Amino acid sequence: MVSSKHMNRHIPFSSHREYRFYQGLLAIGVANGIQALNFLGDRFLRKSHASGGIDELYRHSVNSAFSPKEAFLVTGAPHASAYYPRDFAWFYPDVLDPETIMGSEDAVRRVRLLEKGVRLLVEAVRANVVTTTIVPAGGDRYIGVNYFSLPSDTLLGILAGLEQIVRADQRASPFLAMSQGAHAGRLLLAEYREDLKNAIFQLAEALEPFEDGGVAALLCDVTAPRSAATDTRAERRRFVTNACVYATFVRGIRLGVIDRIELEGLLGRELSQYKTELLGLFGKPGYVRHALDLRSEPAASCIALDFVNVHQGFWDLSEAGERALFAATTDLILGEPRFRIPDTSHFLVSVDNPQNKMIHKIAAPAYQGRSCWPTFNVEFADRMLDYDECSGTDKYRSCARDILRDIRSATETHGGYQELLSEKGQKYRTWAYQSADAHSWFPRFLSVWRRAFGTSLLDGS
Repeated sequence: MVSSKHMNRHIPFSSHREYRFYQGLLAIGVANGIQALNFLGDRFLRKSHASGGIDELYRHSVNSAFSPKEAFLVTGAPHASAYYPRDFAWFYPDVLDPETIMGSEDAVRRVRLLEKGVRLLVEAVRANVVTTTIVPAGGDRYIGVNYFSLPSDTLLGILAGLEQIVRADQRASPFLAMSQGAHAGRLLLAEYREDLKNAIFQLAEALEPFEDGGVAALLCDVTAPRSAATDTRAERRRFVTNACVYATFVRGIRLGVIDRIELEGLLGRELSQYKTELLGLFGKPGYVRHALDLRSEPAASCIALDFVNVHQGFWDLSEAGERALFAATTDLILGEPRFRIPDTSHFLVSVDNPQNKMIHKIAAPAYQGRSCWPTFNVEFADRMLDYDECSGTDKYRSCARDILRDIRSATETHGGYQELLSEKGQKYRTWAYQSADAHSWFPRFLSVWRRAFGTSLLDGS
């Protein structure tokens, strides 16, 4: 983009360190205190970036998200000082796309941050700390916290981050950092393969059979909720949590962490059958239900935008039946005015809002309901492009482009790639989220923009 010079120096990756992880009631109390201080510091110390053109905003975002001063990728939101393993799948799925890198120094920073972050997360797996959140507690000490329930997507995120590094050199790139990063990723994979394998098989063993109206499948959340990126209601039997588990298995096989035959023996069925059963259970009415406990009408009230899952996740759209189910769910969202910010192609997470508790008004966003995640809109657009490509049609490309254009407009209006938008299209501003931008989510937007339009969003690229 800005520079295509090679990095000729060796990247000093992090050496093996003795991380210490803590869990339990006392540790959670300490983590809550640390997080409260983080939010207060962000509220009173963060300065907003002035509005500008898309090139300037992107350059500022890249420098913020991939700063060499950071120990991890940061979102640009108040919770950035904690680590969220699932983010590599949901929100940082393509950080090493060469088309989004600003130059050789930017490439080095991204590769180093990914390697450092993934090493920390696989160390947590080795310590049997598979949580939704890891809070730094000084030095090399970290606290593992599940704020709502056990995770469904933490291992998926870790595998997605590891896969990014391992495959960093498989796309044409002028940056030597990519091949160096790929080598570091392969070393990580070899070192932690057994730990990841054991964790994935523990997840597989936790699946339980569930039947609804004669249709049965294995679920991860039959009796107790498991959290995923949009969960603040601690619901059971959700599509996206179970789709994340399937995607975890697929990535584990693709990376060579687990053996397909061994996994299928544990599941008691082929992986393809496991997925078919999930689609049959959640897609029984002809569209994908957000959760099996939701039976309200109209149909649009039973679905949520997070059905698009994650990049290289649940949907591969290779089967006609799967494409039909995806299209039916997509059409319900496109046709329901309550899913849209008026006069835009910004889509809200759902048509209904959960009960907003005091913490949602002061500190944390209400992830579900009538708020808009631009990053989910980007993935919605990308799945639409997947559909058109797999079906040989041009059904959704114009809608995908409209989504991306509106995200660009909002980014320039609000002075940065926003984390959330309100149902009226304003930047989401709780008391603690006064200046929250989504710096590290910006590159994924550029990747999908190029796919949709065939050209880069930025000048000089």
